[in-house]
Amino acid sequence: MAKQVPVRQCVACREHREKPQLIRVVRTPEGQVMLDLRGKASGRGAYLCRSTACLERALKTRALSRALNCEIPEDMIERLREQMREAENG
Repeated sequence: MAKQVPVRQCVACREHREKPQLIRVVRTPEGQVMLDLRGKASGRGAYLCRSTACLERALKTRALSRALNCEIPEDMIERLREQMREAENG
């Protein structure tokens, strides 16, 4: 019997995808917001497609802030953008 892969929903485009196809964004207990490429970091998480477009949409509509239950400072937004570009490219 094949092992089932968990499915999660992108907070930006609302598409359901298998968990490995998405990137988890996490708000750590210390309040830092970052990409969790391994999906193991502790804290409140939200999932995004591996695309800058979905990140930008989640930021514009404030879907990411709502999902993480916090305001995301501009310096953390820039760091998320850099991490997402790196994740997209490799």
